[in-house]
Amino acid sequence: MDIRTSLAAQTYAQTRAAAAPEPGSENVETTIGRMVGSFAETLANGEQTARAAMTGGADPHALVQALASSQLAVETVATVRDKVVEAYQEILRMPV
Repeated sequence: MDIRTSLAAQTYAQTRAAAAPEPGSENVETTIGRMVGSFAETLANGEQTARAAMTGGADPHALVQALASSQLAVETVATVRDKVVEAYQEILRMPV
């Protein structure tokens, strides 16, 4: 056996072990699901606080906080969407 082939096989085995996912790590599907749930919860909280403020059940400071949080969540989702679309367009531009 050639020494270079043996070294390449050994290096490949070490790299493969180092690149393996951690046993307790989340997959992408779980992470995205958690993010979407958090986004929906933030929007629902903002709507609930707005309703309470209209009926006099919440102070204006809580309303401003909830609206700012909702605005930040929507802007974040729009930014992520734009990045995903941009990445997709870059993939389409790649030569085959």
